[in-house]
Amino acid sequence: MPLRIAVVGAGFSGAVVAREFAESGNHVEVFEVRGHVAGNCHTQRHDSGVMVHVYGPHIFHTQHEEVWNYVQRFGTFKPYRHRVRAMVGNKAYQMPMNLGLINAFFGTSMDPAQAERFVADRTDSSITNPVSFEEQALTLVGRELYEAFFAGYTRKQWGVDPRELPASILARLPLRFTDDDSYFNHPYQGIPEHGYTPIVEAILDHPNVTVHLSTRCSRAELQSYDHAFWSGPIDAYFNFEHGRLAYRTLDFEPEVVAGDFQGCPVVNYCDAEVPYTRITEHKHFAPWETHSSSVIYREFSRLCGDADTPYYPVRLVKEKAQLLEYVRLARAETGVTFLGRLGTYRYLDMDVTIHEALKTARAVQAALAAASPVPAFVVDPLG
Repeated sequence: MPLRIAVVGAGFSGAVVAREFAESGNHVEVFEVRGHVAGNCHTQRHDSGVMVHVYGPHIFHTQHEEVWNYVQRFGTFKPYRHRVRAMVGNKAYQMPMNLGLINAFFGTSMDPAQAERFVADRTDSSITNPVSFEEQALTLVGRELYEAFFAGYTRKQWGVDPRELPASILARLPLRFTDDDSYFNHPYQGIPEHGYTPIVEAILDHPNVTVHLSTRCSRAELQSYDHAFWSGPIDAYFNFEHGRLAYRTLDFEPEVVAGDFQGCPVVNYCDAEVPYTRITEHKHFAPWETHSSSVIYREFSRLCGDADTPYYPVRLVKEKAQLLEYVRLARAETGVTFLGRLGTYRYLDMDVTIHEALKTARAVQAALAAASPVPAFVVDPLG
């Protein structure tokens, strides 16, 4: 007998779960508070013709062949290699940190082995177990590179001193002693030819799926379904019983310019005196297109207010304690599973979001079929 399934949120998490249950013959209703699907991956055509990443740049990259094959069922992904530049003073450098950046910054012409020794000599070997962002940077690249490229940018991005941030934030950034300036090194990389929103629309395009846009769905309303999935903020599900979890949000200052503004998709502004963190030039996310004008976004980071769009979970000591309380409440619930960036209060790349949504859908389907208890989390948000 078909189940009645509710899914809150029409980003990648909600869309993938909805599709999996729909293809198994169940009736799925998706509730999305915004007037569009795809969440923060939403894209749309600007009047200039440029495809704009409305909530900031999203680059699809993954090591999971299953995820790569999955998204290509729903649209064409064009080859794309993401490249970033970083402004320090009035000079632009390659990012991520590589041989070219090291030589340009120090005015040297070292080969890879020489550069590796050179940087190692500048790192702080007295720090054996880096705990903070700053300690991680000092053990990885040394004081000069840290101060130039990370200290000011990080203060702007997170609103706190880097000594207060965990080392794990910096651990994601590669350090290369080659001239490779491709930002990601995953084997599968690309951007949808027509943007991300049509991809998510295609995932949701199934006769067993009904999508309700601009519609809120409360905890109480979910009780009438056989099972529910919540990919919205976990604290909102519990009506902020333990306070609001902290996020950083972004403000964008758009501008239309003639021709080409900066020659690449993203330029980070590392100096603390520059109020914005980066400038994105959207036409460079679709290098297969040609446009006479360009749309740029200057990006500003700040603490998320109640009415703002949440982007990056803060997850410092206070927030981790709050999260633990919400996880305890969630595990005491029945009939609902939490997933996704907001539902588990974790920063997730798109490919990880899809991978976890597939894993979650399959685990819950198996539990329901076996009349077994369904977990609140298939992926541990505290892990």
